[in-house]
Amino acid sequence: MLRTGRIRSLVTAAAIIAGGASSQAQTVEEFYKGKTITIVTSTGPGGAYDLAARTLARYMPKYLPGAPQFVIKNMPGGGHVLATNYMFTQAPKDGTTLATVSNGIPTHQVLDGKGVRFDARKFQWLGSTGISNLLTVSWAQSGVKTIDDVMKLEIITGATGTGSGTYMYPSVMNSVLGTKFKIVLGYTSSQEVDMAMERGEVAARSGASYRGFLAEHPDWIKQGKLNVLTQVGAQREADFPDVPLMDELGKTPEQRALLKLVSSPVAMGRPYLTAPEVPADRVAALRHAFDAVMKDEEFLAEAKKLELDLNPISGERIAQIVSETIDAPPDILGKAKEALQAGGEGK
Repeated sequence: MLRTGRIRSLVTAAAIIAGGASSQAQTVEEFYKGKTITIVTSTGPGGAYDLAARTLARYMPKYLPGAPQFVIKNMPGGGHVLATNYMFTQAPKDGTTLATVSNGIPTHQVLDGKGVRFDARKFQWLGSTGISNLLTVSWAQSGVKTIDDVMKLEIITGATGTGSGTYMYPSVMNSVLGTKFKIVLGYTSSQEVDMAMERGEVAARSGASYRGFLAEHPDWIKQGKLNVLTQVGAQREADFPDVPLMDELGKTPEQRALLKLVSSPVAMGRPYLTAPEVPADRVAALRHAFDAVMKDEEFLAEAKKLELDLNPISGERIAQIVSETIDAPPDILGKAKEALQAGGEGK
């Protein structure tokens, strides 16, 4: 009886091992066939992140083995931290849940850390649709026309959370440059900040993509409803050659280094990721599908019609930028962190 029981145990163990091996041998196509993939957006519906994700979702099935369906789930909150935490701590680690989050998330991790329950280096970065420069703007009726005016006059600006550009850029300018942005937190999405500005509830807004503004509020810039105060990006937008980049405003090498570090996320555009520990073959397939969509003629035509920012970046390059940001020299990180913390209340 003992021998028979032992044989049965060995047979059961072998079956379990064989089942595991069979599962591991499942191809990407076999895994994704009949599945539904969720793209979590860290913003509310209607914004540039959401619009880009919904457009991408219509084309990804064509290039991903198994042709799974895609759905969008909006998860705004905490300046993009809520969705990022979800992807790190709760999302399935099987490649069925993707996300597009703020490019400021890696910077927030090292410079603020409020609410952070993730390590951005451990995400599987898939690529980015790119982005135009991010703008800090004032409502024209506020009377604030240039960044020099904000050195003298207090101006109220709305923010969605400490992890977003709506907060980080005015905060660091307050501390490093002496601007007088009064930051009001509590808005759940950038679209809410835009509406608050239109209502006169706030008078300024940071972290706004230029092309996103053209898509969402085409009349605001064309009709002179906004004044552009600063830009964040690698170089000035051709339409605003006289508006300074934020890092150009630094008066010393240290100030410029701090402002450049805080500006670095813009190089990530609007990035996409999946959870840590997703099998390598599925990550490779997702990256390939993402890259293929960025070259798809129908997608490009639709993106142009929707005025979406497009300057695609590979997943490998995004991962590199994330590591460079988080592993920046400790002295610069420390001073940038102090600057953000000191500038939140305005001066």
